[in-house]
Amino acid sequence: MPVRYFKRYRMEFDARKQFLCKPVLPAGFEFVQWDNRFIDAHATVKADSFSGEIDATVFPCLSHFAGCQKLMREIANGRNFLPAATWLIKHPSDIPTPRYCGTIQGMLRSNQLGAIQNIGISPNCRGLGLGRAILIQSLLGFISSGASRVYLDVTAANNQAVSLYHSLGFQILETSYLSVVVPEPSEVSTL
Repeated sequence: MPVRYFKRYRMEFDARKQFLCKPVLPAGFEFVQWDNRFIDAHATVKADSFSGEIDATVFPCLSHFAGCQKLMREIANGRNFLPAATWLIKHPSDIPTPRYCGTIQGMLRSNQLGAIQNIGISPNCRGLGLGRAILIQSLLGFISSGASRVYLDVTAANNQAVSLYHSLGFQILETSYLSVVVPEPSEVSTL
Protein backbone atom coordinates (compact mmCIF):
# COMPACT_ATOMS: atom_id res chain seq x y z
CA MET A 1 0.00 0.00 0.00
CA PRO A 2 1.31 3.45 -0.87
CA VAL A 3 2.30 5.96 1.78
CA ARG A 4 1.29 9.61 1.41
CA TYR A 5 2.65 12.51 3.42
CA PHE A 6 0.36 15.30 4.51
CA LYS A 7 1.67 18.69 5.55
CA ARG A 8 0.04 19.85 8.78
CA TYR A 9 0.10 23.16 10.62
CA ARG A 10 -0.20 23.73 14.33
CA MET A 11 -1.89 27.12 14.63
CA GLU A 12 -2.41 29.13 17.80
CA PHE A 13 -4.78 31.89 18.87
CA ASP A 14 -3.48 34.22 21.60
CA ALA A 15 -6.42 35.80 23.45
CA ARG A 16 -4.06 38.29 25.08
CA LYS A 17 -3.39 39.82 21.65
CA GLN A 18 -6.72 39.33 19.85
CA PHE A 19 -10.19 40.77 20.37
CA LEU A 20 -13.28 38.73 19.56
CA CYS A 21 -16.72 40.13 18.83
CA LYS A 22 -19.80 38.14 19.74
CA PRO A 23 -20.44 35.55 16.99
CA VAL A 24 -23.31 36.15 14.61
CA LEU A 25 -25.36 33.35 13.06
CA PRO A 26 -27.68 33.72 10.07
CA ALA A 27 -31.39 34.04 10.90
CA GLY A 28 -32.90 30.81 12.18
CA PHE A 29 -29.60 29.16 13.14
CA GLU A 30 -28.73 28.75 16.82
CA PHE A 31 -25.92 27.51 19.05
CA VAL A 32 -26.56 24.42 21.17
CA GLN A 33 -24.48 23.98 24.32
CA TRP A 34 -22.78 20.71 25.11
CA ASP A 35 -24.83 17.96 26.68
CA ASN A 36 -24.03 14.22 26.72
CA ARG A 37 -27.32 13.62 24.91
CA PHE A 38 -25.77 15.23 21.83
CA ILE A 39 -22.85 12.82 21.29
CA ASP A 40 -24.60 11.24 18.30
CA ALA A 41 -25.54 14.67 16.89
CA HIS A 42 -21.88 15.76 17.05
CA ALA A 43 -20.83 12.47 15.44
CA THR A 44 -23.41 12.83 12.66
CA VAL A 45 -22.29 16.37 11.80
CA LYS A 46 -18.64 15.37 12.04
CA ALA A 47 -19.14 12.41 9.63
CA ASP A 48 -21.18 14.58 7.25
CA SER A 49 -18.55 17.33 7.36
CA PHE A 50 -15.47 15.20 6.82
CA SER A 51 -16.73 12.47 4.48
CA GLY A 52 -14.98 12.84 1.15
CA GLU A 53 -12.66 15.56 2.48
CA ILE A 54 -8.87 15.37 2.78
CA ASP A 55 -9.03 14.94 6.57
CA ALA A 56 -11.00 11.71 6.14
CA THR A 57 -7.97 10.38 4.26
CA VAL A 58 -5.57 11.62 6.95
CA PHE A 59 -7.83 10.33 9.75
CA PRO A 60 -10.03 7.51 8.38
CA CYS A 61 -12.24 7.48 11.51
CA LEU A 62 -13.68 10.81 10.30
CA SER A 63 -15.05 9.21 7.14
CA HIS A 64 -18.00 7.41 8.76
CA PHE A 65 -20.49 7.74 11.61
CA ALA A 66 -19.19 4.83 13.72
CA GLY A 67 -15.66 6.26 13.76
CA CYS A 68 -16.92 9.75 14.59
CA GLN A 69 -19.18 8.38 17.33
CA LYS A 70 -16.24 6.54 18.93
CA LEU A 71 -14.10 9.66 18.66
CA MET A 72 -16.83 11.83 20.23
CA ARG A 73 -17.15 9.41 23.16
CA GLU A 74 -13.39 9.48 23.70
CA ILE A 75 -13.32 13.29 23.59
CA ALA A 76 -16.33 13.69 25.91
CA ASN A 77 -14.94 11.18 28.41
CA GLY A 78 -11.46 12.68 28.42
CA ARG A 79 -10.42 14.25 31.71
CA ASN A 80 -9.51 17.51 29.94
CA PHE A 81 -12.78 17.81 27.98
CA LEU A 82 -14.13 21.38 28.04
CA PRO A 83 -17.93 21.60 27.62
CA ALA A 84 -17.75 25.43 27.48
CA ALA A 85 -15.80 25.17 24.21
CA THR A 86 -17.94 22.40 22.68
CA TRP A 87 -20.90 23.42 20.54
CA LEU A 88 -23.35 22.39 17.86
CA ILE A 89 -25.16 24.63 15.41
CA LYS A 90 -28.83 23.85 14.86
CA HIS A 91 -30.28 24.98 11.56
CA PRO A 92 -33.79 26.25 10.79
CA SER A 93 -36.49 23.61 10.64
CA ASP A 94 -37.23 24.34 6.97
CA ILE A 95 -33.85 22.88 5.97
CA PRO A 96 -33.93 19.07 5.52
CA THR A 97 -32.48 16.81 8.18
CA PRO A 98 -30.08 16.42 9.89
CA ARG A 99 -31.14 19.12 12.34
CA TYR A 100 -27.55 20.08 13.15
CA CYS A 101 -24.96 21.41 10.75
CA GLY A 102 -21.95 22.56 12.79
CA THR A 103 -19.76 20.98 15.46
CA ILE A 104 -16.67 21.89 17.47
CA GLN A 105 -15.04 20.31 20.51
CA GLY A 106 -12.54 21.67 23.00
CA MET A 107 -10.06 20.36 25.56
CA LEU A 108 -7.95 22.15 28.17
CA ARG A 109 -4.32 21.01 27.93
CA SER A 110 -3.25 23.16 30.90
CA ASN A 111 -4.72 25.98 32.95
CA GLN A 112 -4.08 28.49 30.18
CA LEU A 113 -3.82 26.36 27.01
CA GLY A 114 -6.83 25.03 25.11
CA ALA A 115 -7.01 22.68 22.15
CA ILE A 116 -9.69 22.51 19.49
CA GLN A 117 -10.22 18.88 18.55
CA ASN A 118 -12.43 19.13 15.48
CA ILE A 119 -14.48 21.73 13.71
CA GLY A 120 -16.91 20.76 10.98
CA ILE A 121 -19.69 22.35 8.95
CA SER A 122 -22.03 20.19 6.86
CA PRO A 123 -21.44 20.74 3.13
CA ASN A 124 -25.02 21.95 2.48
CA CYS A 125 -24.52 24.80 5.00
CA ARG A 126 -21.05 26.03 4.02
CA GLY A 127 -20.53 29.58 2.84
CA LEU A 128 -22.90 31.06 5.44
CA GLY A 129 -20.29 32.11 8.00
CA LEU A 130 -21.06 29.19 10.32
CA GLY A 131 -17.43 28.08 10.63
CA ARG A 132 -16.36 31.54 11.77
CA ALA A 133 -19.30 31.80 14.19
CA ILE A 134 -18.81 28.40 15.87
CA LEU A 135 -15.06 28.95 16.12
CA ILE A 136 -15.58 32.31 17.87
CA GLN A 137 -18.20 30.75 20.16
CA SER A 138 -15.71 28.03 21.12
CA LEU A 139 -12.85 30.52 21.64
CA LEU A 140 -15.07 32.57 23.96
CA GLY A 141 -15.75 29.36 25.92
CA PHE A 142 -12.02 28.74 26.26
CA ILE A 143 -11.40 32.31 27.39
CA SER A 144 -14.22 32.19 29.96
CA SER A 145 -12.61 28.99 31.32
CA GLY A 146 -9.25 30.74 31.80
CA ALA A 147 -7.37 29.76 28.64
CA SER A 148 -5.31 32.58 27.17
CA ARG A 149 -4.06 30.55 24.19
CA VAL A 150 -5.84 27.98 22.02
CA TYR A 151 -4.29 25.79 19.36
CA LEU A 152 -5.50 23.49 16.63
CA ASP A 153 -3.94 21.28 13.97
CA VAL A 154 -5.00 21.56 10.34
CA THR A 155 -4.02 19.89 7.10
CA ALA A 156 -2.18 22.55 5.11
CA ALA A 157 -4.04 21.67 1.90
CA ASN A 158 -7.33 22.69 3.56
CA ASN A 159 -6.94 26.24 2.27
CA GLN A 160 -10.38 27.47 3.36
CA ALA A 161 -9.81 26.37 6.96
CA VAL A 162 -6.28 27.82 7.10
CA SER A 163 -7.59 31.11 5.68
CA LEU A 164 -10.42 31.22 8.24
CA TYR A 165 -8.02 30.60 11.13
CA HIS A 166 -5.63 33.30 9.89
CA SER A 167 -8.52 35.78 9.57
CA LEU A 168 -9.34 35.29 13.25
CA GLY A 169 -5.75 35.80 14.38
CA PHE A 170 -4.39 32.25 14.50
CA GLN A 171 -0.69 32.04 13.69
CA ILE A 172 1.26 29.05 12.40
CA LEU A 173 3.55 27.82 15.17
CA GLU A 174 4.98 24.75 13.50
CA THR A 175 4.77 22.58 10.42
CA SER A 176 4.85 18.80 10.51
CA TYR A 177 4.34 15.94 8.08
CA LEU A 178 2.05 13.02 8.80
CA SER A 179 2.58 9.77 6.93
CA VAL A 180 -0.57 7.86 6.07
CA VAL A 181 -0.86 4.44 4.49
CA VAL A 182 -3.51 4.89 1.82
CA PRO A 183 -5.24 1.69 0.71
CA GLU A 184 -5.71 1.02 -2.97
CA PRO A 185 -9.32 1.72 -4.11
CA SER A 186 -10.03 -2.03 -4.34
CA GLU A 187 -8.91 -2.46 -0.70
CA VAL A 188 -11.29 0.13 0.74
CA SER A 189 -14.24 -1.41 2.53
CA THR A 190 -17.52 0.40 2.97
CA LEU A 191 -19.05 0.75 6.40
